[in-house]
Amino acid sequence: MSGEQAPLSSPTIFLGGDDLAKSFSWPHAIDALRQAYGADFTEGMFPPRAVARGDGFWLRTLTGIAPVGAIMGAKIIAANIRNKRASYLIPLFDQESVELVSLLDGNAITGYRTAATTALALDALARKGRVSVGILGTGFEARNHLRALAAVRSISAVHVFSPNPDSRAKFREALTPLGLDIAGVSSAREVLDTRPDILICAARSRNEQALFDGAWLSPGITVASIGSTLPEQREVDPVTIARADLIVADMAEEVAHDTGDMRAATQAGVDFQRKLVPLADLISGRHSGRKTSDEIILFKSVGSALQDLAVAAMCFSRARALGLGTLLPKTIHPVLK
Repeated sequence: MSGEQAPLSSPTIFLGGDDLAKSFSWPHAIDALRQAYGADFTEGMFPPRAVARGDGFWLRTLTGIAPVGAIMGAKIIAANIRNKRASYLIPLFDQESVELVSLLDGNAITGYRTAATTALALDALARKGRVSVGILGTGFEARNHLRALAAVRSISAVHVFSPNPDSRAKFREALTPLGLDIAGVSSAREVLDTRPDILICAARSRNEQALFDGAWLSPGITVASIGSTLPEQREVDPVTIARADLIVADMAEEVAHDTGDMRAATQAGVDFQRKLVPLADLISGRHSGRKTSDEIILFKSVGSALQDLAVAAMCFSRARALGLGTLLPKTIHPVLK
């Protein structure tokens, strides 16, 4: 041993997908993210993600120290592209005792935090009042995004597009509990022709082409793009980026330089840097956000450790209060230095 073991004050709790589903709440998650993004934090508290690469597999880590609460932790993603599988793990440590307080299913947290962050941004950026929503995509992310948005905004109508009619029908069926007016349409153009207040892009584009033509956007729309997080991925086109009066990003530098959408815009000669604003500036009030009802606004998300830790800590706190999770019979001991 490299040092004397410190006494433990609490065991480590494992929270699997079922535990997280029972402890999760959209309003609580969005509020946790609002507090985190509104707090003061430095770049050093959330360093750039690191990726170790092998031949067809990789290990990615996102680390952070929560600006509110008392935890620090990471999300670790192990992926084998050849075998089409990935594992996600989130360890949470107490900042003072550095005890490992919880291990969480990181895949479940990822599915929640992405949509909750988008809802937080859209609530701040979209025109006030009841909103109509267009959605491109009918999968897991699309469904969660509508659930999250419905937790913070009153929604008048939803128009959703997927190339598969069965997928559109299953989407409507899955979201029946929301009590919304949801209509499936047969093209992205039809979605934009309804002139929605909000457009959510949550579909993997075919042949890595943009999902729609930016010329179709109507004044006042707020677009959320969450499906293009890598240089080879595309979701919105340079026209959309050029027409946007304001672009808000959860990780501004990463969005600007490491996403296919923004790289394509740069190659097309679109100067977007002057209108690119970090989400933290919006939520903290350092930037005023929408100035007029006719502005076109784009929110672009690639994910961050701040989001993972804020939502994971919220779930851990609620799960502990509800008596959920599995107490591990053994755990690691901090050592005295």
